[in-house]
Amino acid sequence: MISREKKNITAIIIVAALGYFVDVYDLILFSVVRKPSLTSLGITGDAQLSIGVQLLNWQMTGMLIGGILWGILGDKKGRISVLFGSIFLYSTANILNGFVTDIPIYSLLRFIAGVGLAGELGAGITLVSEVMSKESRGWGTTIIATVGVFGAVVAALIANKFDWRISYFIGGGMGIILLIMRIGVYESGMYKNIKDSDVSKGNFLMLFTDKSRFYKFLKCILIGLPTWFVMGVLITFSDKFGEALGVKGQINPANSIMFAYIGIVIGDFASGFMSQLMKSRKKVILIFITLNVIFMFLYLFVNSFGTEYFYFLCAMLGFSNGFWAVFVTNASEQFGTNFRATVTTSVPNIIRGSTVPLTLSFQFISGFTGIIYSAAIVAVIDLAIAYYAAMKSEETFGKDLDYVEIT
Repeated sequence: MISREKKNITAIIIVAALGYFVDVYDLILFSVVRKPSLTSLGITGDAQLSIGVQLLNWQMTGMLIGGILWGILGDKKGRISVLFGSIFLYSTANILNGFVTDIPIYSLLRFIAGVGLAGELGAGITLVSEVMSKESRGWGTTIIATVGVFGAVVAALIANKFDWRISYFIGGGMGIILLIMRIGVYESGMYKNIKDSDVSKGNFLMLFTDKSRFYKFLKCILIGLPTWFVMGVLITFSDKFGEALGVKGQINPANSIMFAYIGIVIGDFASGFMSQLMKSRKKVILIFITLNVIFMFLYLFVNSFGTEYFYFLCAMLGFSNGFWAVFVTNASEQFGTNFRATVTTSVPNIIRGSTVPLTLSFQFISGFTGIIYSAAIVAVIDLAIAYYAAMKSEETFGKDLDYVEIT
């Protein structure tokens, strides 16, 4: 007989993985349908880039705010409530996106979707980290990330087959179906042990009142900076880079996103496997940041051939970005149970929210240097910061997580 605990662990991994699948589907769908949706709404020419950045920034701002709110709720009210609450919000917003008729409403709904999208991954990773053994929890988070990011591949395939409005309806429908299924999951024992205690839980401001705690939190964020520069700039606006690089043939951003996420799927599994094999989060993160350096250079400066080579580099950029599972697991393992959901949920969404200053910096610098050298300048700064933060971070593989932060 399979024990109730093992059934709970399996159910948590399934729900978190499928929830993250729909999460990533919606998150990436806008990038995939950006051109057809804006064209349908009467936005053409150069305005598509500026309006596209505006909508992306609304989405990412929502994720930044949602990451903090859901994280606090996760530590105060429980991981399960956040897991299902976030799925409901982004699924509803996804469906409503299919009805938009103007840019202001589109912006509002991308913001609301962003808030919803911010909660699922952090809640899922936190749950898995707390219910699995310290030696094997990396496998659970790897499964969640690998299955989840495949949602981006499906988003690209769906968008290539269906109208952009139908693509939004499909994403929202998948989330609602997942909620209806409501596969039985139970709260983690670690959280139950502190739920009714007097220990301070989910106090976001306390991450800033202690110097060592703040620096630990900051390093968790800075490690992930290159990931959303790659996706938010290099891949999302790949058609513009293809034109600037003189690539032979027309670049379709939907294809760029699909190939990048195929790379991420493989990279997430590879990084998770390597982390378990090497018994290290830190070493794997440093290896993948180094791969980021190599493939960003090739993308920006050795990329004037055909579309096949261009899409190959998109896949390789995705692969080198595939340390997301290890990166989020590392953040989860850095803090005690009373702050774990807050950190695990807020960190990836602050990274996603960093797309806003990154895209604005990229746009500003491109006015002086053009988009190639603008991207290179921002990339060098991002990568240097991430590498330094990773070097200075604590190794957390096999760390016992059953403790609280003293406040």
